[in-house]
Amino acid sequence: MALIQVNYLSKALFRTVPLQVILPVDKISFETMDYSVDKDCKFKTLYLLHGLLGNYTDWVSGTRIQRWAEEKNLAVVMPSGDNSFYVNGITPNNDYGEFIGKELVEITRKMFPLSDKREDTFIGGLSMGGFGAIRNGLKYSETFGYIAGLSSALQILEVNADNVAGEHLVFGNADEARKTDKNPRVALENMLKENKPLPEIYMACGLSDSLLEMNRTYRDLFIKNGLHVTYEEEAGGHEWDFWDRQIRKVLEWLPLEEEKHSLGSGSVKKEQ
Repeated sequence: MALIQVNYLSKALFRTVPLQVILPVDKISFETMDYSVDKDCKFKTLYLLHGLLGNYTDWVSGTRIQRWAEEKNLAVVMPSGDNSFYVNGITPNNDYGEFIGKELVEITRKMFPLSDKREDTFIGGLSMGGFGAIRNGLKYSETFGYIAGLSSALQILEVNADNVAGEHLVFGNADEARKTDKNPRVALENMLKENKPLPEIYMACGLSDSLLEMNRTYRDLFIKNGLHVTYEEEAGGHEWDFWDRQIRKVLEWLPLEEEKHSLGSGSVKKEQ
């Protein structure tokens, strides 16, 4: 498994930004002792977003995503979103929605052998990243065929919600932002009005998580509007143990390859 750190100059953010990329290119066949990934392979790709106060290293350090992505021949792109909620900010050079929904996909497809097919392109995240995955997955549904939101912080633009301190630095006036497509409800409405393709959605939340009721509310909203939703609740709170379990379930839900045994970094198994 190749774990790659990238730094590149972002147009949307007008500064150099870091990424981590998991790329399963280094697996070797036991039978041929040659690289088992075809040179013309285009990897299915998951754009995976971290939560509030985190960065691009969180998913690799907090879960076993690297091992499981290798098993499934899945590329994973993990950017830093700062505390942006992955929407365009109110100050210049903070267009995080455009960065995630358009630029990041375009630039990584130029850098790496990634599929450009919608059905091979996925977006997911936890907490703030779950909000960002759902909002951007809906807004850019012509790009993302599948969305996964874990413990998603969907309360942020809801009326009378207990919101995050400093949200005004991202959204400005919450009442005004609520009317725009920064709000997943509006992004959903726009997607349906414009007859964009509908993504498949996976949602999960812990039974001890304070965000549980809002995730249930959005589950019902999506189902009411004709989206296909896979929804799970299980023991756990807003914590890495829960997200570690759930990201494996996300990979089992996505249309990925069955596990292929091979000789790879950290994985020595004889092919069946």
